[in-house]
Amino acid sequence: MSVKILSPGLLSTIQDAGRSGYRKEGIIASGAMDLYAHRIANLLVGNEEEEASIEICMSGLSLQFEASHLVAITGADLSPAVDGISVKMWRPVWIPKGSILSFGAPASGCFAYLAIAGSFDVPEVLGSYATYLAAGLGGYRGRPLQTDDLLECKKATELLPLLNSLKHLGSGHSVVEAPWAPDTQLLPEYQENPVIRVIRGLEWELFNKESLQIFLAEPFRVTAHSNRMGYRLQGPSLSLATQAELLSSAVSFGTVQVPASGDPIVLAADHQTTGGYPRIANVISADFSSLVQTQAGKKIYFKEVTLAQAHQLLFEQQNKLVQLKLAIQIKLNQQA
Repeated sequence: MSVKILSPGLLSTIQDAGRSGYRKEGIIASGAMDLYAHRIANLLVGNEEEEASIEICMSGLSLQFEASHLVAITGADLSPAVDGISVKMWRPVWIPKGSILSFGAPASGCFAYLAIAGSFDVPEVLGSYATYLAAGLGGYRGRPLQTDDLLECKKATELLPLLNSLKHLGSGHSVVEAPWAPDTQLLPEYQENPVIRVIRGLEWELFNKESLQIFLAEPFRVTAHSNRMGYRLQGPSLSLATQAELLSSAVSFGTVQVPASGDPIVLAADHQTTGGYPRIANVISADFSSLVQTQAGKKIYFKEVTLAQAHQLLFEQQNKLVQLKLAIQIKLNQQA
């Protein structure tokens, strides 16, 4: 069973929850930009949430199913369609053999996720399926998907009642969408110009008072130079109270660095392991999805929260995922 890539789009890669435990060796985590959406996609088709998915950036991916499959599409709304007919997101969908799934222009967000029941059969490298582009490691041959690539798919470990029900409803030859989707209150909310919550960075005190006030009061525009490594922002210039030479130190997903230009850079999934720019703040984990789904040209606003508040917000998000997992498992074991 395989899926053939007809057009790879702007950037389509195999991702998962990331490659942990190797940053001390200089190997980055990579993984899905919107990890919450990636996990939900897998849960919707009965996979473990850490399984591989295809991350589609912005537009253009087109693929053909060489066997019938149960899939789910989450994350950004990239106008998915099967054989030219719009298909719903955030729910299981039965797609028959020979069908072509394509993604068009983004209606909202930047990164969509395609999960398939059983998952994609790619080799595990250092405990992860994630594509580390700069090193040519993991994913499908360590690179973005290309035209004519054939992605083999694992067989689903068990035939869930829903899968059989959807297959029967479509007589095995037509697309069938599950008649349900998770409660919208449990799904991520993507806003065009989001408020992104942060905690103070290790060099917060080195910035002058005006810059600190501006950082939390003025909007910053996401530039077209943003990518999986980091989001480059443009807005009022930020500066230190006095110039200081810093040693390179550890950075992470969400670290907000300020280079000499004064324009912040928010590090993302493919960030380097260390950096020498002053760290004014860190985006809280619960807001990573909102950050990465903000399109170029849109504005973001930073809001300071305490570390305790950041922990509470992450706990609430993780609790939502637990609720989703339980609700989806019940639905998957019911007839459509």
